[in-house]
Amino acid sequence: MESYKQEFIEFMVASDVLKFGEFTLKSGRKSPFFMNAGAYTTGTQLRKLGEYYAKAIHDHYGLDFDILFGPAYKGIPLSVATAMAISELYGKDVRYCSNRKEVKDHGDKGILLGSPIKDGDRVVIIEDVTTSGKSIEETFPIIQAQGKVEIKGLIVSLNRMERGQGTKSALEEIQEKYGFPANAIVNMAEVTEHLYNKECGGKVVIDDGIKTAIDAYYEQYGAK
Repeated sequence: MESYKQEFIEFMVASDVLKFGEFTLKSGRKSPFFMNAGAYTTGTQLRKLGEYYAKAIHDHYGLDFDILFGPAYKGIPLSVATAMAISELYGKDVRYCSNRKEVKDHGDKGILLGSPIKDGDRVVIIEDVTTSGKSIEETFPIIQAQGKVEIKGLIVSLNRMERGQGTKSALEEIQEKYGFPANAIVNMAEVTEHLYNKECGGKVVIDDGIKTAIDAYYEQYGAK
């Protein structure tokens, strides 16, 4: 596993973004782990987060694109932080764009903020985590309505590797439905491998009990 992936896993735990225990998800599933990207609250955390996203985007899609699109609301700071990190790490200027939940009818009118999207633009979509693909369902037509654009792919921070609407993972379903690649900085198999019975921040966060619960969760909800 690449070193930046190992660092990112430990960064999520240290930032209290990735937790282990027992959680009830919006779907109603009882999960032994939970991720909340809203827990990134400081400038230092956002700078580091942007760097991890930038490295993963570089690995999966290169730098041959023009715009980072971050769906509202959590995608807004992600797109800004990552655009800055791409500039700092690779010397490449990309624009950022996000959608508004409500169309603005005065001043800077419209549904978009940040850079406009125009014919010929190549877009990478950036999100925190995708479990159902609902946000893509909402934002895909918004991007397409701006002109003849090419969506290079989607990048999220964590692939939960569980079933979406059917038997495949949400990322696989997005790829099949919309025809563009969908990738993550890390997936839960990598998280489990890296943290199992190892100290992280002075404590073991995936011990035998949590590992058993994770295995049982994937027996029931894991993507095929």
